[in-house]
Amino acid sequence: MAREKIVKIRENIEKVLICKSEIIELVIAAVLSRGHVLIEDVPGIGKTTLVRALAASIGCSFQRIQFTPDVMPSDVTGFTMVDITTGELKFRKGAIMHQIVLADEINRTSPKTQSSLLEAMQEGQVTIDANTYELPKPFVVLATQNPIEHVGTFPLPEAQLDRFFIKISLGYPGIRDEINILNRHDGVPSPIGELQPVVTAEEILSMQDEVDRVVCSEAIKEYIALIVAQTRSNTDLLLGASPRGAIALMQGAKAWAYIHGYDYVTPDDVLFMTPHVLAHRLVLRPEAKLKDMTAVRVLRNITNMVRIPDSL
Repeated sequence: MAREKIVKIRENIEKVLICKSEIIELVIAAVLSRGHVLIEDVPGIGKTTLVRALAASIGCSFQRIQFTPDVMPSDVTGFTMVDITTGELKFRKGAIMHQIVLADEINRTSPKTQSSLLEAMQEGQVTIDANTYELPKPFVVLATQNPIEHVGTFPLPEAQLDRFFIKISLGYPGIRDEINILNRHDGVPSPIGELQPVVTAEEILSMQDEVDRVVCSEAIKEYIALIVAQTRSNTDLLLGASPRGAIALMQGAKAWAYIHGYDYVTPDDVLFMTPHVLAHRLVLRPEAKLKDMTAVRVLRNITNMVRIPDSL
């Protein structure tokens, strides 16, 4: 039953976006893990379309925040104002008060505004003038950034990157896929406005609870801990993965197992999710960059060294 719902969501998104099914399932895994997604890619690939299609497919409210240097934290979180008719303080909701939030070009806004997302992403709430406001559930931030545009940008600090559950890239389409994209847009308006929900927000919340109940054995937990520990002692890394990263890897492996119809985690689930969950949390040493090392390559070397558990 769960697998059928996942397939429905994926196929609904594929009506408006041509990309690898694996990418869509990774985003779904993040949603089911109550995590947030960082999408780093060049302009025009379909990042916004992916997020809008996701929100439409799961029956959730959607808000796009176009981040620019002049966006203020209060624009994101909201602010308290005086109601001139009553003289009372009134809370005005910010753009963050939606279930699916697209933080478009997040690295183009100031660090002060970037940090306004931290409490929302970690705690699912915002605090304004000593008052705390709960965010709607499910709540997911999907942020985009351009990897090649550096002028006028503010790179995300490590603490902010650590809040993102996974980091993905859609990549350029192949020739055949690009022809299909052209055919879809040949004199025909974008069909995204016609997408209908295939599951409800309540069903997503129920599926999140089911992911929590996926079994992760002690052997698998030890396997995850060993991988994370190796990132902290690796000579190519200046900064390894945090305990939050280890928790995210476990939760991601559970979600990936659940998406594919299993109620327990295998080493393959951990291996698949490791680069997506951990790579953006690592900081390479300058000398490692000179050797053309990448975080993904370091993680591959680490997983090749860590012994896979014999039993589950």
